[in-house]
Amino acid sequence: MASKEAIVLIFVIYYDAKHQKDLHMFTLPKSTEFNKCIPKQKFYSNLSVTPTIKKAFTNQIKVIYWRNKIAPTTVNLAASDSVTEIEVFEIQLNIPKLDESVLRQIDREIPYHILFLLEYEGKYRAVIGYKEAAVGKTAFKVDRYYSTDWLDEDDLPVHLDGLTLDAVYENFVRQIAGDVLGTGESASLKDSVEQQKQREQLEKQIAALEAKIRKEKQPKKKFELVQKLNTMKGEQERKK
Repeated sequence: MASKEAIVLIFVIYYDAKHQKDLHMFTLPKSTEFNKCIPKQKFYSNLSVTPTIKKAFTNQIKVIYWRNKIAPTTVNLAASDSVTEIEVFEIQLNIPKLDESVLRQIDREIPYHILFLLEYEGKYRAVIGYKEAAVGKTAFKVDRYYSTDWLDEDDLPVHLDGLTLDAVYENFVRQIAGDVLGTGESASLKDSVEQQKQREQLEKQIAALEAKIRKEKQPKKKFELVQKLNTMKGEQERKK
């Protein structure tokens, strides 16, 4: 896999009960099946990895499988400049959790787009990191993670949707993020993420201003702060 090519990796995180079962989170063509085991040590053998992250890998993850490869050679989807393949990984867990530090470490070791699917006791949770190309570099960095709630398998909102691999990846992100990214279908994924950041920043500013108003004793000053708060809340409504 060329470093200049962005490849989406879908990780299925799976809790192994007494009997291993077939996974049907995605309805994927049989032609995409790959089924290879990846040693988890690959992701924490680097000397720069902290003991805490190594412990999380060993305690939380049992085994990692590369289950599927979604590519022009396996399905009738066109590659794009940013996404040339979508890989599907399954990670069996020893416990029903996976620290975000583990996800970020995998992202550092594999400079491609990654989507995780967590499973525990029959419930599933999809998690995906929105990745951007690092400035002046061919590698990618995770901007932030999006996730679903714990759901029944059939209720997961993750579907193979799009005529290109780039569109499929963007739809994965939007499906998992849900209302968090808003409903502006005309906006690019990058713009949607940026707008979400702005909404989050505005929410923090409003919360800080409300706290300041509660502490303010001077009526005139308090009135001015309330006016400012109302303006900010109006902006908040427009950004929804």
